[in-house]
Amino acid sequence: MQRIKLFAATNLLLLAFFSCNNNKTPDEHIDSTAESAVAQAKIDGAVSCSVLGFTMADSVTYMKQGGKEFKPTVVNDDKPSKTIKDMVWVPGGEFSMGSVNPTNMEDGGHELMNDTRPIHRVYVNGFFMDKTEVTNAEFAAFVKATGYVTVAERKPTKEEFPGVPEEDLVAGSAVFTPSATTNLSNYLQWWNYVRGADWRHPLGPGSNNEGKDDYPVVQVSWEDAEAYAKWAGKRLPTEAEWEFAARGGKAGEMYTWGNQLKPDGKWMANIYEGKFPSADQALDGYAGIAPVAKYPANGYDIYDMAGNVWEWCSDWYRPDYYKTLAEKGPVSKNPQGPPESYDPEEPGVKKKVQRGGSFLCTDQYCTRYMVGTRGKGEYRSASNHIGFRCVKDVSSGDLAALANKQKRTKAAFH
Repeated sequence: MQRIKLFAATNLLLLAFFSCNNNKTPDEHIDSTAESAVAQAKIDGAVSCSVLGFTMADSVTYMKQGGKEFKPTVVNDDKPSKTIKDMVWVPGGEFSMGSVNPTNMEDGGHELMNDTRPIHRVYVNGFFMDKTEVTNAEFAAFVKATGYVTVAERKPTKEEFPGVPEEDLVAGSAVFTPSATTNLSNYLQWWNYVRGADWRHPLGPGSNNEGKDDYPVVQVSWEDAEAYAKWAGKRLPTEAEWEFAARGGKAGEMYTWGNQLKPDGKWMANIYEGKFPSADQALDGYAGIAPVAKYPANGYDIYDMAGNVWEWCSDWYRPDYYKTLAEKGPVSKNPQGPPESYDPEEPGVKKKVQRGGSFLCTDQYCTRYMVGTRGKGEYRSASNHIGFRCVKDVSSGDLAALANKQKRTKAAFH
Protein backbone atom coordinates (compact mmCIF):
# COMPACT_ATOMS: atom_id res chain seq x y z
CA MET A 1 0.00 0.00 0.00
CA GLN A 2 2.76 2.44 0.90
CA ARG A 3 4.52 1.60 -2.37
CA ILE A 4 1.32 2.26 -4.28
CA LYS A 5 0.74 5.61 -2.59
CA LEU A 6 4.35 6.63 -3.17
CA PHE A 7 3.92 5.77 -6.83
CA ALA A 8 0.82 7.93 -6.89
CA ALA A 9 2.53 10.83 -5.19
CA THR A 10 5.49 10.89 -7.59
CA ASN A 11 3.53 10.33 -10.80
CA LEU A 12 0.51 12.14 -12.17
CA LEU A 13 -1.57 9.02 -12.73
CA LEU A 14 -4.21 9.13 -15.38
CA LEU A 15 -7.31 7.29 -14.24
CA ALA A 16 -8.00 5.31 -17.40
CA PHE A 17 -9.92 2.05 -17.31
CA PHE A 18 -9.06 -1.34 -15.86
CA SER A 19 -10.54 -4.37 -17.60
CA CYS A 20 -9.73 -7.56 -19.41
CA ASN A 21 -12.82 -6.97 -21.53
CA ASN A 22 -12.31 -4.41 -24.26
CA ASN A 23 -16.06 -3.98 -24.62
CA LYS A 24 -16.45 -2.28 -21.25
CA THR A 25 -17.54 1.33 -21.34
CA PRO A 26 -15.05 3.97 -20.15
CA ASP A 27 -16.93 4.81 -16.96
CA GLU A 28 -16.75 1.26 -15.60
CA HIS A 29 -13.22 -0.09 -15.45
CA ILE A 30 -9.77 1.33 -14.90
CA ASP A 31 -7.03 0.52 -17.42
CA SER A 32 -4.56 -2.01 -16.06
CA THR A 33 -1.70 -0.37 -17.97
CA ALA A 34 -2.13 2.83 -15.99
CA GLU A 35 -1.57 1.00 -12.68
CA SER A 36 -4.08 3.23 -10.96
CA ALA A 37 -3.24 3.84 -7.33
CA VAL A 38 -6.88 3.88 -6.34
CA ALA A 39 -7.71 0.67 -8.21
CA GLN A 40 -4.71 -1.32 -7.02
CA ALA A 41 -5.07 -0.22 -3.41
CA LYS A 42 -8.78 -0.99 -3.30
CA ILE A 43 -8.29 -4.41 -4.89
CA ASP A 44 -5.30 -5.22 -2.66
CA GLY A 45 -7.40 -4.37 0.37
CA ALA A 46 -10.38 -6.44 -0.71
CA VAL A 47 -8.65 -9.67 -1.72
CA SER A 48 -8.78 -12.05 1.24
CA CYS A 49 -6.39 -14.70 0.01
CA SER A 50 -3.63 -14.86 -2.57
CA VAL A 51 -0.96 -17.30 -3.69
CA LEU A 52 2.14 -16.80 -1.55
CA GLY A 53 4.45 -19.24 -3.31
CA PHE A 54 4.46 -21.79 -0.45
CA THR A 55 5.78 -25.23 -1.27
CA MET A 56 3.84 -28.39 -0.58
CA ALA A 57 4.50 -30.03 2.78
CA ASP A 58 3.24 -33.06 4.64
CA SER A 59 0.22 -32.30 6.76
CA VAL A 60 -1.11 -33.69 10.00
CA THR A 61 -3.72 -36.28 9.09
CA TYR A 62 -7.21 -35.68 10.39
CA MET A 63 -7.88 -38.61 12.72
CA LYS A 64 -10.58 -38.59 15.35
CA GLN A 65 -11.48 -34.95 14.82
CA GLY A 66 -8.13 -33.48 13.91
CA GLY A 67 -5.72 -35.85 15.61
CA LYS A 68 -3.58 -34.96 18.59
CA GLU A 69 -3.64 -31.21 17.88
CA PHE A 70 -7.31 -30.97 18.84
CA LYS A 71 -8.89 -31.67 22.22
CA PRO A 72 -12.62 -32.24 22.78
CA THR A 73 -14.94 -29.25 22.78
CA VAL A 74 -16.59 -28.59 26.15
CA VAL A 75 -19.94 -26.91 25.52
CA ASN A 76 -21.82 -24.90 28.14
CA ASP A 77 -25.29 -26.32 28.81
CA ASP A 78 -27.09 -23.14 29.83
CA LYS A 79 -29.67 -21.27 27.76
CA PRO A 80 -31.06 -17.74 28.14
CA SER A 81 -34.69 -17.27 29.08
CA LYS A 82 -35.62 -15.51 25.83
CA THR A 83 -35.05 -16.11 22.13
CA ILE A 84 -34.32 -13.51 19.45
CA LYS A 85 -35.99 -13.58 16.03
CA ASP A 86 -33.75 -14.87 13.22
CA MET A 87 -30.89 -15.53 15.65
CA VAL A 88 -29.75 -18.74 17.32
CA TRP A 89 -28.22 -19.31 20.73
CA VAL A 90 -24.58 -20.39 20.63
CA PRO A 91 -23.84 -21.74 24.13
CA GLY A 92 -20.13 -21.01 24.25
CA GLY A 93 -17.56 -23.13 25.99
CA GLU A 94 -13.96 -24.24 25.58
CA PHE A 95 -12.56 -25.51 22.29
CA SER A 96 -9.41 -25.97 20.22
CA MET A 97 -9.06 -23.11 17.74
CA GLY A 98 -7.10 -23.08 14.51
CA SER A 99 -6.24 -25.44 11.68
CA VAL A 100 -3.55 -27.93 10.76
CA ASN A 101 -1.67 -27.74 7.46
CA PRO A 102 -4.13 -29.19 4.89
CA THR A 103 -1.93 -29.28 1.79
CA ASN A 104 -1.67 -33.03 1.35
CA MET A 105 -5.22 -33.80 2.34
CA GLU A 106 -7.81 -34.66 -0.26
CA ASP A 107 -9.34 -31.37 -1.47
CA GLY A 108 -6.96 -29.56 0.91
CA GLY A 109 -5.49 -27.14 -1.61
CA HIS A 110 -1.93 -25.81 -1.74
CA GLU A 111 -1.79 -23.25 1.09
CA LEU A 112 -0.09 -24.10 4.37
CA MET A 113 -2.37 -21.81 6.41
CA ASN A 114 0.54 -20.83 8.66
CA ASP A 115 -1.47 -18.09 10.37
CA THR A 116 -3.88 -20.69 11.82
CA ARG A 117 -1.29 -22.22 14.18
CA PRO A 118 -0.51 -23.11 16.86
CA ILE A 119 -3.77 -24.84 17.69
CA HIS A 120 -4.73 -23.31 21.03
CA ARG A 121 -7.50 -23.58 23.63
CA VAL A 122 -10.06 -20.80 23.86
CA TYR A 123 -13.12 -20.19 26.01
CA VAL A 124 -16.00 -17.99 24.83
CA ASN A 125 -19.18 -16.96 26.62
CA GLY A 126 -22.52 -17.82 25.07
CA PHE A 127 -24.06 -15.40 22.56
CA PHE A 128 -26.75 -15.09 19.94
CA MET A 129 -25.74 -15.20 16.26
CA ASP A 130 -27.64 -14.38 13.09
CA LYS A 131 -28.87 -17.55 11.41
CA THR A 132 -27.77 -16.17 8.05
CA GLU A 133 -25.59 -13.48 6.62
CA VAL A 134 -27.17 -10.02 6.58
CA THR A 135 -29.32 -9.81 3.46
CA ASN A 136 -29.92 -7.07 0.92
CA ALA A 137 -33.37 -6.48 2.39
CA GLU A 138 -32.00 -6.08 5.91
CA PHE A 139 -29.25 -3.72 4.81
CA ALA A 140 -31.72 -1.70 2.73
CA ALA A 141 -33.86 -1.20 5.85
CA PHE A 142 -30.81 0.13 7.68
CA VAL A 143 -29.96 2.56 4.87
CA LYS A 144 -33.58 3.74 4.64
CA ALA A 145 -33.75 4.36 8.37
CA THR A 146 -30.40 6.15 8.71
CA GLY A 147 -29.42 7.52 5.32
CA TYR A 148 -26.09 5.73 5.68
CA VAL A 149 -23.68 5.93 2.73
CA THR A 150 -21.25 3.04 2.37
CA VAL A 151 -17.52 3.50 1.82
CA ALA A 152 -17.81 2.23 -1.77
CA GLU A 153 -20.35 4.99 -2.50
CA ARG A 154 -18.06 7.72 -1.20
CA LYS A 155 -15.46 9.48 -3.27
CA PRO A 156 -11.91 8.52 -2.19
CA THR A 157 -10.06 11.39 -0.53
CA LYS A 158 -6.72 13.04 -1.24
CA GLU A 159 -5.63 12.02 2.25
CA GLU A 160 -6.08 8.36 1.28
CA PHE A 161 -4.37 8.76 -2.09
CA PRO A 162 -1.97 11.72 -1.99
CA GLY A 163 -0.84 12.92 -5.37
CA VAL A 164 -3.73 11.45 -7.34
CA PRO A 165 -5.52 14.13 -9.40
CA GLU A 166 -8.94 15.20 -8.11
CA GLU A 167 -10.75 13.99 -11.23
CA ASP A 168 -9.29 10.51 -10.72
CA LEU A 169 -10.76 10.06 -7.26
CA VAL A 170 -13.92 8.17 -8.20
CA ALA A 171 -16.22 6.06 -6.03
CA GLY A 172 -16.28 2.35 -6.79
CA SER A 173 -15.19 -1.04 -5.57
CA ALA A 174 -13.53 -4.34 -6.46
CA VAL A 175 -15.43 -6.79 -8.67
CA PHE A 176 -14.52 -10.32 -9.73
CA THR A 177 -14.38 -10.76 -13.51
CA PRO A 178 -13.82 -14.22 -15.02
CA SER A 179 -10.50 -14.50 -16.83
CA ALA A 180 -8.97 -17.07 -19.19
CA THR A 181 -5.58 -16.73 -17.50
CA THR A 182 -3.70 -19.83 -16.40
CA ASN A 183 -1.30 -17.82 -14.23
CA LEU A 184 -2.76 -17.68 -10.74
CA SER A 185 0.04 -15.62 -9.22
CA ASN A 186 -1.50 -12.25 -10.11
CA TYR A 187 -5.05 -11.70 -8.86
CA LEU A 188 -5.30 -8.40 -10.76
CA GLN A 189 -6.08 -10.56 -13.79
CA TRP A 190 -9.53 -11.37 -12.38
CA TRP A 191 -10.19 -8.49 -10.00
CA ASN A 192 -11.18 -5.09 -11.41
CA TYR A 193 -11.87 -1.77 -9.75
CA VAL A 194 -15.28 -0.82 -11.12
CA ARG A 195 -16.58 2.73 -10.92
CA GLY A 196 -20.04 2.83 -9.41
CA ALA A 197 -19.87 -0.66 -7.88
CA ASP A 198 -21.57 -0.63 -4.46
CA TRP A 199 -24.07 -2.64 -2.41
CA ARG A 200 -26.97 -1.61 -4.66
CA HIS A 201 -24.94 -2.31 -7.80
CA PRO A 202 -22.61 -5.15 -6.74
CA LEU A 203 -21.13 -5.73 -10.20
CA GLY A 204 -21.19 -2.09 -11.31
CA PRO A 205 -23.68 0.42 -12.75
CA GLY A 206 -25.38 -2.13 -15.00
CA SER A 207 -26.27 -4.44 -12.10
CA ASN A 208 -28.82 -4.23 -9.30
CA ASN A 209 -30.42 -6.23 -6.46
CA GLU A 210 -33.90 -6.55 -7.91
CA GLY A 211 -35.41 -9.88 -6.88
CA LYS A 212 -32.48 -10.56 -4.57
CA ASP A 213 -33.79 -9.47 -1.19
CA ASP A 214 -32.70 -12.80 0.31
CA TYR A 215 -29.15 -12.68 -1.05
CA PRO A 216 -26.33 -11.64 1.30
CA VAL A 217 -25.44 -7.99 0.99
CA VAL A 218 -21.96 -7.47 -0.48
CA GLN A 219 -19.71 -4.53 -1.34
CA VAL A 220 -19.69 -3.65 2.36
CA SER A 221 -16.50 -2.76 4.20
CA TRP A 222 -15.83 -3.57 7.84
CA GLU A 223 -16.70 0.04 8.62
CA ASP A 224 -20.10 -0.41 6.95
CA ALA A 225 -20.76 -3.71 8.73
CA GLU A 226 -19.90 -2.16 12.08
CA ALA A 227 -22.32 0.71 11.42
CA TYR A 228 -25.14 -1.71 10.60
CA ALA A 229 -24.45 -3.82 13.68
CA LYS A 230 -24.66 -0.80 15.99
CA TRP A 231 -27.93 0.30 14.40
CA ALA A 232 -29.38 -3.19 14.83
CA GLY A 233 -28.36 -3.31 18.51
CA LYS A 234 -25.85 -6.03 17.79
CA ARG A 235 -22.12 -6.28 17.09
CA LEU A 236 -19.70 -8.13 14.84
CA PRO A 237 -18.45 -11.46 16.20
CA THR A 238 -14.94 -11.90 17.47
CA GLU A 239 -12.89 -14.35 15.46
CA ALA A 240 -13.03 -16.83 18.35
CA GLU A 241 -16.82 -16.56 18.60
CA TRP A 242 -17.14 -17.02 14.86
CA GLU A 243 -15.04 -20.20 14.84
CA PHE A 244 -16.79 -21.65 17.90
CA ALA A 245 -20.14 -21.10 16.19
CA ALA A 246 -18.91 -22.48 12.87
CA ARG A 247 -17.69 -25.72 14.45
CA GLY A 248 -21.18 -26.42 15.77
CA GLY A 249 -19.99 -28.12 18.95
CA LYS A 250 -17.54 -30.44 17.20
CA ALA A 251 -13.75 -30.49 17.49
CA GLY A 252 -11.15 -30.25 14.77
CA GLU A 253 -13.21 -31.16 11.74
CA MET A 254 -12.13 -29.86 8.37
CA TYR A 255 -15.48 -28.37 7.37
CA THR A 256 -18.48 -27.11 9.27
CA TRP A 257 -20.26 -30.35 8.34
CA GLY A 258 -17.47 -32.95 8.78
CA ASN A 259 -14.28 -34.12 7.10
CA GLN A 260 -15.47 -34.81 3.56
CA LEU A 261 -15.99 -32.00 1.07
CA LYS A 262 -18.96 -33.79 -0.51
CA PRO A 263 -20.48 -36.36 1.85
CA ASP A 264 -22.39 -38.93 -0.24
CA GLY A 265 -21.64 -36.75 -3.28
CA LYS A 266 -23.65 -33.80 -1.95
CA TRP A 267 -22.42 -30.22 -2.14
CA MET A 268 -22.66 -28.59 1.29
CA ALA A 269 -21.65 -25.02 0.45
CA ASN A 270 -21.47 -22.53 -2.38
CA ILE A 271 -17.88 -22.62 -3.63
CA TYR A 272 -16.17 -22.55 -7.03
CA GLU A 273 -16.36 -25.61 -9.28
CA GLY A 274 -14.66 -25.67 -12.65
CA LYS A 275 -11.45 -24.11 -13.92
CA PHE A 276 -10.59 -21.05 -11.83
CA PRO A 277 -10.92 -18.17 -12.67
CA SER A 278 -12.52 -18.70 -16.07
CA ALA A 279 -15.69 -20.74 -15.57
CA ASP A 280 -17.75 -21.58 -12.49
CA GLN A 281 -19.68 -24.71 -13.49
CA ALA A 282 -22.22 -24.22 -10.69
CA LEU A 283 -22.19 -27.90 -9.73
CA ASP A 284 -23.34 -26.84 -6.25
CA GLY A 285 -26.39 -25.17 -7.78
CA TYR A 286 -25.13 -21.61 -8.10
CA ALA A 287 -22.64 -19.70 -10.23
CA GLY A 288 -21.71 -16.69 -8.14
CA ILE A 289 -23.52 -15.73 -4.95
CA ALA A 290 -26.42 -17.83 -3.70
CA PRO A 291 -29.41 -16.74 -1.62
CA VAL A 292 -28.91 -17.36 2.09
CA ALA A 293 -29.82 -20.71 3.69
CA LYS A 294 -29.73 -22.80 0.52
CA TYR A 295 -27.35 -25.36 2.02
CA PRO A 296 -27.66 -27.43 5.21
CA ALA A 297 -27.19 -25.66 8.54
CA ASN A 298 -24.44 -26.70 10.93
CA GLY A 299 -24.77 -28.18 14.41
CA TYR A 300 -26.04 -24.90 15.87
CA ASP A 301 -28.58 -24.38 13.07
CA ILE A 302 -26.49 -21.63 11.46
CA TYR A 303 -26.33 -21.35 7.68
CA ASP A 304 -23.52 -20.59 5.22
CA MET A 305 -20.58 -20.58 7.60
CA ALA A 306 -18.53 -21.87 4.66
CA GLY A 307 -18.51 -20.39 1.17
CA ASN A 308 -20.96 -17.94 -0.40
CA VAL A 309 -19.45 -14.70 0.99
CA TRP A 310 -16.64 -13.82 3.36
CA GLU A 311 -17.75 -12.50 6.75
CA TRP A 312 -16.14 -9.67 8.68
CA CYS A 313 -15.07 -10.24 12.30
CA SER A 314 -14.34 -7.58 14.90
CA ASP A 315 -10.65 -8.51 15.36
CA TRP A 316 -7.65 -6.80 13.82
CA TYR A 317 -5.55 -9.24 11.81
CA ARG A 318 -2.08 -10.44 12.74
CA PRO A 319 -0.57 -13.71 11.44
CA ASP A 320 1.20 -14.29 14.79
CA TYR A 321 -1.80 -13.69 17.07
CA TYR A 322 -2.39 -17.36 17.81
CA LYS A 323 1.21 -17.73 18.93
CA THR A 324 0.72 -14.77 21.28
CA LEU A 325 -2.39 -16.33 22.80
CA ALA A 326 -0.77 -19.75 23.21
CA GLU A 327 2.16 -18.22 25.07
CA LYS A 328 -0.10 -16.44 27.57
CA GLY A 329 -1.53 -19.56 29.13
CA PRO A 330 -3.37 -22.83 28.60
CA VAL A 331 -6.77 -21.24 27.84
CA SER A 332 -7.57 -17.78 26.44
CA LYS A 333 -10.90 -16.43 27.70
CA ASN A 334 -12.98 -14.37 25.27
CA PRO A 335 -10.04 -13.11 23.18
CA GLN A 336 -10.77 -9.83 21.40
CA GLY A 337 -7.95 -9.88 18.87
CA PRO A 338 -4.64 -7.97 18.88
CA PRO A 339 -4.59 -4.26 19.76
CA GLU A 340 -3.53 -3.34 16.24
CA SER A 341 -3.21 -4.83 12.78
CA TYR A 342 -0.02 -6.06 11.18
CA ASP A 343 0.36 -7.99 7.93
CA PRO A 344 3.97 -8.51 6.80
CA GLU A 345 2.76 -8.66 3.20
CA GLU A 346 1.45 -5.09 3.49
CA PRO A 347 2.90 -3.37 6.56
CA GLY A 348 0.96 -0.28 7.51
CA VAL A 349 -2.33 -1.42 5.98
CA LYS A 350 -5.02 -1.82 8.64
CA LYS A 351 -6.71 -5.18 8.17
CA LYS A 352 -9.57 -6.95 9.90
CA VAL A 353 -10.16 -10.69 10.05
CA GLN A 354 -12.56 -12.29 7.59
CA ARG A 355 -13.89 -15.82 7.95
CA GLY A 356 -15.71 -18.52 5.98
CA GLY A 357 -14.44 -18.12 2.43
CA SER A 358 -16.68 -17.35 -0.53
CA PHE A 359 -18.17 -18.59 -3.78
CA LEU A 360 -14.74 -17.98 -5.33
CA CYS A 361 -12.87 -20.41 -3.08
CA THR A 362 -11.47 -23.54 -4.74
CA ASP A 363 -8.70 -26.05 -4.09
CA GLN A 364 -7.02 -24.64 -7.21
CA TYR A 365 -6.41 -21.34 -5.42
CA CYS A 366 -7.95 -20.72 -1.98
CA THR A 367 -9.56 -23.28 0.35
CA ARG A 368 -10.50 -20.96 3.17
CA TYR A 369 -13.98 -22.43 3.37
CA MET A 370 -12.25 -24.91 5.70
CA VAL A 371 -13.51 -24.09 9.15
CA GLY A 372 -10.29 -23.17 11.01
CA THR A 373 -8.75 -21.02 8.28
CA ARG A 374 -8.46 -17.23 8.23
CA GLY A 375 -8.91 -14.39 5.77
CA LYS A 376 -8.06 -10.70 6.03
CA GLY A 377 -9.03 -7.43 4.42
CA GLU A 378 -8.33 -3.72 4.66
CA TYR A 379 -11.11 -2.46 6.90
CA ARG A 380 -12.41 0.20 4.50
CA SER A 381 -12.30 -1.98 1.37
CA ALA A 382 -15.14 -4.01 -0.10
CA SER A 383 -15.84 -6.40 -2.96
CA ASN A 384 -18.63 -8.49 -4.43
CA HIS A 385 -17.66 -11.52 -2.31
CA ILE A 386 -17.56 -9.92 1.16
CA GLY A 387 -20.55 -9.71 3.52
CA PHE A 388 -21.13 -10.19 7.27
CA ARG A 389 -23.42 -11.42 10.03
CA CYS A 390 -23.94 -10.15 13.56
CA VAL A 391 -24.02 -11.45 17.11
CA LYS A 392 -25.71 -10.20 20.27
CA ASP A 393 -24.83 -10.64 23.92
CA VAL A 394 -27.37 -11.93 26.41
CA SER A 395 -28.92 -9.38 28.73
CA SER A 396 -27.33 -8.58 32.07
CA GLY A 397 -30.26 -10.26 33.84
CA ASP A 398 -29.81 -13.44 31.87
CA LEU A 399 -26.06 -13.33 32.50
CA ALA A 400 -26.67 -13.19 36.27
CA ALA A 401 -29.17 -16.05 36.06
CA LEU A 402 -26.73 -18.14 34.04
CA ALA A 403 -23.91 -17.42 36.50
CA ASN A 404 -26.07 -18.40 39.49
CA LYS A 405 -27.13 -21.60 37.78
CA GLN A 406 -23.49 -22.49 37.08
CA LYS A 407 -22.60 -21.89 40.74
CA ARG A 408 -25.46 -24.11 41.92
CA THR A 409 -24.42 -26.83 39.48
CA LYS A 410 -20.81 -26.74 40.69
CA ALA A 411 -21.89 -26.76 44.33
CA ALA A 412 -24.00 -29.88 43.73
CA PHE A 413 -20.87 -31.78 42.73
CA HIS A 414 -18.84 -30.82 45.82
